[in-house]
Amino acid sequence: MDVVTLSRIQFALTSMFHYIYPPLSIGLGLMIVIIEGMYLKTRKTHYKELAKFWTKIFGLTFALGVATGLVQIFGFGTNWSRYSRFIGDVFGSALGAEGVFAFFLEAGFLGIMMFGWEKVSKRVHYISSILVCLGAHFSSVWIVVANSWMQTPQGFKIIDDGIESKAVVTDFWQMVFNPSSADRLIHVILGCWLAGIFLVVSISAYYYLKKKFMPFARTCMKIGLGAAAIVLALQLISADSTAQGVAVNQPAKFAAMEGVYKTIPYTPITAFGWVDTKEQKVNGLQIPGGLSFLTYRDFEKPVMGLDQIPRDEWPNVQGVFQAYHLMIAMWGLMALSTAIAIYLFRKKKLENSKWLLRVLVASVAFPQIANQSGWFTAEAGRQPWIVWKLLRTVDGVSTNIAAHQVMGSIIMFIVIYSLLFFLFMYLLDHKIKEGPGSEPTNEKAAVYSDPFEESYRGN
Repeated sequence: MDVVTLSRIQFALTSMFHYIYPPLSIGLGLMIVIIEGMYLKTRKTHYKELAKFWTKIFGLTFALGVATGLVQIFGFGTNWSRYSRFIGDVFGSALGAEGVFAFFLEAGFLGIMMFGWEKVSKRVHYISSILVCLGAHFSSVWIVVANSWMQTPQGFKIIDDGIESKAVVTDFWQMVFNPSSADRLIHVILGCWLAGIFLVVSISAYYYLKKKFMPFARTCMKIGLGAAAIVLALQLISADSTAQGVAVNQPAKFAAMEGVYKTIPYTPITAFGWVDTKEQKVNGLQIPGGLSFLTYRDFEKPVMGLDQIPRDEWPNVQGVFQAYHLMIAMWGLMALSTAIAIYLFRKKKLENSKWLLRVLVASVAFPQIANQSGWFTAEAGRQPWIVWKLLRTVDGVSTNIAAHQVMGSIIMFIVIYSLLFFLFMYLLDHKIKEGPGSEPTNEKAAVYSDPFEESYRGN
């Protein structure tokens, strides 16, 4: 393989591994704020133990997120120097804001959040937890802004010519609020929330199966399922708005997402299928007019197909199509499992449904798969452009590196990241088995004066 392909594989590897952890931190940060807020309101130590437990998990995900994120910065310089020169002014503005508004905020209050439970007042600790949560969110804001600019550039001008050309920011706020940033930011943050929520649901389901820490598990399960229902509904609305924006701003990507080769009235939507790239059609379950209606609220209006776009500007249709539909399938699995779990929880039958509890344990992977496939759709769908309509991917790679060097680094990253992942899983497993506080020693001690526990027992 050539340097461009290998460099893309390397960046995909480092990005996808890194993206396991920030969504967990953002989602867990939200859950900690909710649970610790309940502790402040009720003064029940039950909630404090829960908040302390999830804070330990948060610290683990945060540490891995920081460590793996640093690698990407070096990748810009070593493998993508031409791209870095072209976009440096834009990225410098956005990532500089991230450092000021996100990293400083998190660094300033993370220590209090992690270790200040008995050293500061309850309110000061809660404020620290809120600020760390906001810092994690601010980090995603500026990353998404920078990436959205690559999708829909705005607020810039090009200076110099040829390989010396670069984009310079002329209007900071136009750069920030480019045509796709708001939709994509909401969609990404909701996906991050789901990652944290389903980690809470997954661990709670594990305790259900093991019959351990049941009051804790029931409380977290109820909070997690309630949050999941709300966020999944919001994500559906966000997905509709985001897809409409893609149809307007990046028609080639949108056509690839749905496998639309020909521009025809009553454009069908495909529930699932396989793209026949030779015959340029999709074989699968299709609903006539469905895509036209979802895109334009008009069954007849045609969606632009790839036949209206130059062939050398087509993305990998099969890859984009399958990744996009995998993301949708994961949303469906999350929605279905959440709906069934809420029904059984309300009927007080959840702990007896072993098959559903096993699904809920595995559900921690659903938002992760959705987030990864969503980012793949966004990035692969932008090809062959690394900056939409301004710089092609082949023109962004460094010229002074060899294929064998990139391949060597890929092998090295696979080894190191595998070790990091196994370490993460080992530590996570240890913290889960250790549990949130001490296991009650008798039946009387297991009865908490807790509204969720009391409602569960029907008292």
